[in-house]
Amino acid sequence: MIEYRNLRVALLGAGSVGSQVAKLLLEHGDELAARVGASLEVVGIAVRDENAKRDVELPKHLYTTDAESLILGADIVVELMGGVEPARSYVLLALNSGADVITANKALLATHGPELFEAAEQVGAQLYYEAAVGGAIPIIRPLRDSLAGDRVNRILGIVNGTTNFVLDRMDVNGETLEDALATATELGYAEADPTADIGGYDAAQKAAILASLAFHTTVPIESVYREGITAINRAQVEAARDSGSVIKLLAICERIVHPVTGVEGVSARVYPALISRTHPLAAVHGAHNAVFVQAAAAGDLMFYGAGAGGIETASAVLGDLVSAARRHVVGGPGVAESTHAQLPVLDVGQVITRYQITLEVVDQPGVLASVARILSDGGVSVETVQQSIPGLHAPAQHGQEHGAATATLVIGTHEAEEAALAATVEALGASDVVSAIASVLRVEGS
Repeated sequence: MIEYRNLRVALLGAGSVGSQVAKLLLEHGDELAARVGASLEVVGIAVRDENAKRDVELPKHLYTTDAESLILGADIVVELMGGVEPARSYVLLALNSGADVITANKALLATHGPELFEAAEQVGAQLYYEAAVGGAIPIIRPLRDSLAGDRVNRILGIVNGTTNFVLDRMDVNGETLEDALATATELGYAEADPTADIGGYDAAQKAAILASLAFHTTVPIESVYREGITAINRAQVEAARDSGSVIKLLAICERIVHPVTGVEGVSARVYPALISRTHPLAAVHGAHNAVFVQAAAAGDLMFYGAGAGGIETASAVLGDLVSAARRHVVGGPGVAESTHAQLPVLDVGQVITRYQITLEVVDQPGVLASVARILSDGGVSVETVQQSIPGLHAPAQHGQEHGAATATLVIGTHEAEEAALAATVEALGASDVVSAIASVLRVEGS
């Protein structure tokens, strides 16, 4: 029988992911030892309440409320408790003790990533975080290692399973956002408080991580522009379907060269947008995630799979654990994060995009010319215009009588700066010929 050295593994948290990681480690310890060249001993699981009811049955003697002692006695610490504190303090304690750390904590990395990576570098430890962005999808290693010699220009991703599930139900089944969200909650895809998901906060944290990694530049969470899906309604989803598009909550990270100053910077943003049904991301259904990467040499790459789930995310955590254990066996310092490019993070107003604007306008001669003039004054050119048969649509504004006849204009713009597009929409809303702005959606993925 082969004798292996012993590596002590401490787990912080026994939720849906943590309990699955512990279960798999205990069940497949011999197999993992053969891969690593060292045995992986679970020395303990730090929890708030040792007697709390859990979905996975684990040996009671592993539970402890003394997280600090557990950390200081470990070679590798797996942080799966979530939140910023006390997770940050525990991770720093582990790194400063020389232990490698594995985390799936996107909120922690998005807010304190530079501090944690610096702490790891100071002692030659390694911080692994494959599970923090795409669940089971391998995206961190490809960006950090496989594409390290390439130039990543753009990342377009669906990185939140809850919102993708909700928008997909609205598109496929014709449900309202409220009904689709209720179904997501029943099936366990959404938390009791879904704000982090439908508000775009979760996706914004992941965008900050992806942008920092892809562009070798620290992108703080405060610099990520964010819109959620709370304003998306069934009419918008149906209109998108009729036009051959679908609405997805997208995380977009890209390099931008300002057309006037020539300064290269990066942008990270999250918002619901229209993409053509012919785009690969349009085929991402249910609670799945996908990340579409555009690189200078490698071209277009797409990573697709389960974006959440206890056992699925546990797969990514165990992959990091095997990597960490191999490093302990082979020796050598950890690999520092590359954030030396120091590109400026540009304001969302400098982003180049396209809008689809749906207006309810007064049904009278000269309206189209007035709208076209407002667009022209804003430096926005029109690509397409669709007009519906006049009817009684929107409530009247700007002094019109209630129920006045209106028509619907759907305007697709050419590419322009976000700031110019937003200012033009504001000018349209103030115009006497516009009864209401029914919808404004960006168009991406072309």
